[in-house]
Amino acid sequence: MAVREMVNIDEEKCDGCGFCVPSCAEGAIQIIDGKAKLLADNLCDGLGACLGDCPQGAITIEKRDAAEFDEDAVEVRLKDLGRTLSAQEGTSAPIGGCPSVKVQSFAGCPSAQVQTVIPDGVFNDGAGQRPSELRQWPVQLHLVPPSAPFLQGADLLLAADCVPFAYADFHKDMLKSKVLLIACPKLDDGKTYIDKLSQMFTSGGIKSLTIAIMEVPCCSGLTAIVRQALTNSGANIPLEIITVGIKGNIK
Repeated sequence: MAVREMVNIDEEKCDGCGFCVPSCAEGAIQIIDGKAKLLADNLCDGLGACLGDCPQGAITIEKRDAAEFDEDAVEVRLKDLGRTLSAQEGTSAPIGGCPSVKVQSFAGCPSAQVQTVIPDGVFNDGAGQRPSELRQWPVQLHLVPPSAPFLQGADLLLAADCVPFAYADFHKDMLKSKVLLIACPKLDDGKTYIDKLSQMFTSGGIKSLTIAIMEVPCCSGLTAIVRQALTNSGANIPLEIITVGIKGNIK
C-alpha cells in the first residue's frame, strides 16, 4: 500500500449515465446497481481521464492509501472486456462500456450523402430508402448529458417515445434540422427529467423547443415536465407543442 492519487466517485452525485466507463482506458470503472464503481484500486492509474466525461461532476481525484497500479491486472481486465490499451489509440470506435452513451454529432455528414441499401425481402415502395434526419446520438433523455455539444444553438425536439411510431412522416415533418430527445412521462422518473432539462435550459444554448406528444392523457405529463423545467431554469425559450392522434394524425 502507498499514498497516491486515486479516482473518487461520489455516489450521491452519480446518475449512472456511464460516460466515464469508455473513457477509462484501464477498464477500472463499471456501472453496478445504477452507479459508477471503481472495481479495484490496482486498476486505476490515478490520471483522471474520466473526470471530464462526467456531466454530474461526481468524479474527483484524491490522495489516499491504495494498492499500487498493476499493469498485469489491467491486462487481465482488458482481456476480459475484449480490449487492449493500444486499441484505444487511433480509433473512434467504442473501447468499452456501452456504446449507447457515446456522444456523437452527424452535422458534418448530411443525410443526403448517406448511401443506403434495401436488403432483399424488406418492404420498399420503390422510391428507395428515405435518408434519416437524425443529427446526433444518443437520443434518450436519460443518456444525454446537459453539456452535450450538440445542444448548443439547437432547435430541440423533445418527443414522447410513441410519437415516431405513430406519425409516419416523423423524420420529414418534425425532426428535420432539429436535435432529438425522447422520453416517456408515464414510465420514466419525471423529477429526474425536470432536473436534467433544467440544467440543459440553464446553459442558454437551446434556441427553440418543440414538444411532440400523443393524445393519450398520460403523455401530457411531458408538457408539464418541460414547463416546470423552464420555470426552474428561468430560461425564455420559444415553445411549440404538437399532439399526435393514436391513428397517426396531427390533432
